[in-house]
Amino acid sequence: MKRFLPAALLPLALLLSACSGASSANDSGGSGGSQGRTDGKGSLTLKVGDQKGGAEAVLRAAGELDDLPYKVSWSTFSSGPPLLEAVNAKAVDVGSVGNTPPVFAAGAGSKIKVVAATHGDARGDAILVRKDSPLKKASDLKGKSVAVAQGSSAHYQLIASLRKAGLGLDDIKVKLLQPADALAAFTSGQVDAWAVWDPYTSQVLHGGQGRALTDGRGVVNGLNFQVAAPAALENKKKSAAIGDFVQRLRRAQDWVYDHPEEWAKVWSKDTGLPYEVALDAVKLSHGTRVPVALDKPAVDSEQKIADTFAELKLIPRRFDFADYVDDRFNKNLPPSTSPARSYGKASSR
Repeated sequence: MKRFLPAALLPLALLLSACSGASSANDSGGSGGSQGRTDGKGSLTLKVGDQKGGAEAVLRAAGELDDLPYKVSWSTFSSGPPLLEAVNAKAVDVGSVGNTPPVFAAGAGSKIKVVAATHGDARGDAILVRKDSPLKKASDLKGKSVAVAQGSSAHYQLIASLRKAGLGLDDIKVKLLQPADALAAFTSGQVDAWAVWDPYTSQVLHGGQGRALTDGRGVVNGLNFQVAAPAALENKKKSAAIGDFVQRLRRAQDWVYDHPEEWAKVWSKDTGLPYEVALDAVKLSHGTRVPVALDKPAVDSEQKIADTFAELKLIPRRFDFADYVDDRFNKNLPPSTSPARSYGKASSR
């Protein structure tokens, strides 16, 4: 008999996150993305890759698109990897992704440069189990089936959490599923656990459909990135526009922290998430992000991710992550190890 998803979880079957490591064959964003609106004025056009509820939504909500001295042409993608494919192809000048898609892109030899970073609370990166699951700790996953999106931030979080518990991928049954399929498998009991990121984590927790067996605190770096095309950085005018764009995103991140309810309303409308879930995700992870420097600890933590995937032969080669970083926009930012923001007890689960 076919089992149906709880109504409260249906919106997320349509939502793919920036952290995703691979897009499914029928994702509407595709490798080419879908063209959106244009903002700003002037002769220079900055081509920005985005995702639903991403940079465009937050910049607009924070009022950071009101006085652009250059044009921004938006393209929407389903996830990080196709966005980075577009950066590599020079179809996009800059765009936002999580901590793992740049590793896979660099491993494939793509022409990309990481130019900005934020550090947030890693509690939203979690391994979820159903509420009635007998599993109590990560070591209990031995022999169990776990859904995860290949090449996503959750993929690395799963590997790191297993290693911390003395296990490896060979000790579990890995089910490589994109979020929509993983959600269905999780809620119907086809898998024992689901390694995923926010807002999926908040959706499942808020709906009472599951609990966090473990999360990313202490095992992942909590970083998100802006990634640019090297050709755009070599263009003096475009480089200046990218620097300005990054600054606007940093101010918008400050605005999100100070206006969680207002941003949750915008995010809910843009993605189809219930408002309460959006607010939970803001307070659990998205609102906690702090703009930080692309410094040695950041590069070293990404190198660890790259070396891990290379060791497991999940990327085709080893490489130096530092070769894919451009720190020209650091501008006296705090170190990448700076504590994430917190909403106190209101954000705890």
